[in-house]
Amino acid sequence: MTNFRELENSYSLDVYLKRDLVLVRGKDARLWDDSGKEYIDCMAGQGVANIGHCNQSVVDAVTSQVQELINCTGSFYNNKRAQLMEKLISITPPNLKKVFLCNSGTESVEAALKFARISTGKTEFICAMRSFHGRTMGALSATYNPKYREDFKPLVPGFHFVPFNNFSKLSESINENTAAVLLEIVQGEGGVNIGEPEYFHQVQKLCRQKGILLIIDEVQTGFCRTGRMLAIEHFGLEPDILCLAKSMAGGFPIGATVCSDLLNIAPGIHGSTFGGNPLACAAGLAAIDFMVRENLARHAEEKGEYFASRFKNYSLSQVRDFRQIGLLIGIELKRKSYPVILELQERGILVLPAGSTVIRLLPPLTISYQDLDIVLEAIKSSLN
Repeated sequence: MTNFRELENSYSLDVYLKRDLVLVRGKDARLWDDSGKEYIDCMAGQGVANIGHCNQSVVDAVTSQVQELINCTGSFYNNKRAQLMEKLISITPPNLKKVFLCNSGTESVEAALKFARISTGKTEFICAMRSFHGRTMGALSATYNPKYREDFKPLVPGFHFVPFNNFSKLSESINENTAAVLLEIVQGEGGVNIGEPEYFHQVQKLCRQKGILLIIDEVQTGFCRTGRMLAIEHFGLEPDILCLAKSMAGGFPIGATVCSDLLNIAPGIHGSTFGGNPLACAAGLAAIDFMVRENLARHAEEKGEYFASRFKNYSLSQVRDFRQIGLLIGIELKRKSYPVILELQERGILVLPAGSTVIRLLPPLTISYQDLDIVLEAIKSSLN
């Protein structure tokens, strides 16, 4: 029998901290390893599988499209690309008019940074402490955590960091060369830190007064995760640029940078060989249609409230704080979280870290209440 751990270790660059699992199959909120052991997935591929693993609507769409046309460069028009762009404009704020399609969240942020610089003629950005925007050089420059940054300096210049949810500090950092403010609605990687409505209203107002672009990164929070199709809907925000990816296509690699008319983008300014390919677009159309048809935003809101109400009834001395919006959940501990994460894995529950002391849960929004109860009991037992 092939040892897939040894095989992958033989050829893979050692950039990931591997868990000792070989995952081979998934369906809805369940995953199976190569020994047949079953897990409840509360990671969803870092928030990718919002509609569940191997969603039948996406499987059918991809199976059909792969027999028609897989790739089509942006130099030509394409039916699936046009339909997905129309769909994205229909679910985003009315001030957003144009779409650039790419392959990932970090690519969507890279595009946003380039578009902001070329459109404003300015070069500096205000970002938040504890932010995470990606690992390519531009997105990494906008990411706060030194553990991601230090080994790659010098990074792209012009990025300044201020405390999250602190409007006065952000306002003080604005200067005549500020092109844009780049923020997440919820800092997922940074510890599930949830933005405050008044903060975002003040930031949006300031950006409009100063002629500064507002870029919102919804790579993790987009597509029903927080109980709305987009997290900006909680606050009524209308950013100038919106970055989307992760769960847009049910697990198929895709990203989007959605822009307002304030952006001045000429042909040849940016591009992507695979961005907007028909296969990804077909998957995206099927995934978004499924989210709307099944009202997954309501599922996320109700299931998140259910989880929170039950968890808050527990008396767990190891828990410092509990943060939740929709089915984006952070449990902050008074000690390191990783040993608890590994213990939960042994119990058949897969969860994520968010910093050194936070357990993050990003289950598929299709997860059953029965599975949520199992997850809650496993966390309670692991923390007692």
